[in-house]
Amino acid sequence: MNDPVSNNPLREGLDVVAMPEPATIIIFGITGDLAGRKLIPAVYNLAHDNLLPHPYTVVGVGRRDWTDDKLRSEMSQHVKNFSRTGLNEMVWKAFAESLFYAQTEFDDLEGYKRLATCLDDLDQKRGTGGRRLFYLAIPPDLYAEVASLLGQAGLNKSAGYTRIIIEKPFGKNLDSARDLNEKLREVYDEDQIYRIDHYLGKETVQNIAVFRFANAIFEPLWKREYIDHVQIAVAETVGVGSRGNYYDESGATRDIIQNHALQVMSLVAMEPPAAWEANAIRDEKVKLLRAIRIPDLDKVGEFSIRGQYSDGAIAGEPMKGYLKTEKVASTSTTETYVALKLLVDNWRWAGVPFYLRTGKALAKRVTEVAIEFSKTPLNIFGTNGNPAPNRLVLRIQPDEGITVRFNAKLPGQAVNVREVNMDFRYGTSFGVPTPEAYERLLLDALLGDNKLFARNDEVEAAWKVITRFLNGWAASKPAQLAQYSAGSWGPVEADEWIERDGRHWRRL
Repeated sequence: MNDPVSNNPLREGLDVVAMPEPATIIIFGITGDLAGRKLIPAVYNLAHDNLLPHPYTVVGVGRRDWTDDKLRSEMSQHVKNFSRTGLNEMVWKAFAESLFYAQTEFDDLEGYKRLATCLDDLDQKRGTGGRRLFYLAIPPDLYAEVASLLGQAGLNKSAGYTRIIIEKPFGKNLDSARDLNEKLREVYDEDQIYRIDHYLGKETVQNIAVFRFANAIFEPLWKREYIDHVQIAVAETVGVGSRGNYYDESGATRDIIQNHALQVMSLVAMEPPAAWEANAIRDEKVKLLRAIRIPDLDKVGEFSIRGQYSDGAIAGEPMKGYLKTEKVASTSTTETYVALKLLVDNWRWAGVPFYLRTGKALAKRVTEVAIEFSKTPLNIFGTNGNPAPNRLVLRIQPDEGITVRFNAKLPGQAVNVREVNMDFRYGTSFGVPTPEAYERLLLDALLGDNKLFARNDEVEAAWKVITRFLNGWAASKPAQLAQYSAGSWGPVEADEWIERDGRHWRRL
């Protein structure tokens, strides 16, 4: 019989990844989209690859009047549709027997007390020893209330361990993030709180640090003397869809830049940590975030450009403009595209701009980091060759990999210089499927490894930067944002904005 472990992408050898102790995973919001599309398939994949302890228990908490059997039926369809490993009947049978449902309203203390009794009973029956991982896959405005009720029901501590995973967005600005941190710390210790950003579970994001600190040929060049600028792009082809009500309160900056893009930037730009250990890594990320220059309120417009998509087409399919989206105000100035120029005031990066951009309804779905090196000081090849700047591209999605662009001589008698690429692809180089980000992060949380989760001061440092931009835009009160057609690469104004710096956007 085929052994899933032999094809396990998280284990090159069985001693590489530690096995968690028997535990219970409790998912609040089990009937929601995140749980069905991502979380349950991720837990199932871990079980498929023999990375979960024996025994383990999964308890879904929701407001619907479901039973254990109803939950198992619904989740089997989600696993079938969204699991990277597919639905294996033998694996599913064991997984389903570990899956249970608990019904409660999220503001009902008695429901939490029933949940506490249920978890105690499952601990006794299944031998999970009071080790519990709570996952709040619920709307952000419920985080503080649910955490408080868990504490009131005694579910913030147990005979084993208690950990809680909080999804993004973590606050709406600096003040709300601080307030949420304070409310969580009334119930949990900091080392119990796991603030998740699924981008940090992606292989290429994790590989940024390995690429930098395990290769002596690159790290000496990783500084202002050799690098002209850095571009971090998160482009999406999808529009807002049915999320108009949420998105009009959030916008691209809160949705992507404050968390995903700044997390990637901090890994690209941080100093080497003293050890590959959670607090050492997060200390360096916090230092980097605190070194980002915060522009004066009236200068925010010089360091940013925003836009909204208008009518257009994606892959031949028509798409209505953002202002025509259901539950979006016709006068909305919420951005669906944003680009920021961030400067880091430290010894390594002084004078090197980091351009962060993201947008909905763009021409292609791609996330990447492009590091552009400085031009050669002199072109000695005359008219036959004007060497282009070298570029290093880290592709996060899709087709995870790394590309190095350099100059080479074109074959022939003349000296003609052309750009060439060296490519590395995860899929073809290692011959194993790349695990989903949530798999890695859930496994780390079960192991108590919080390297890939944000600490409270890290979240607040990121919000301090972003809140200045939010306040600056609010003060300027534009009548309308720059417009771009759905299916394009963003507003023309964004091209003009970066070209004023003598640079241009990389073609994704």
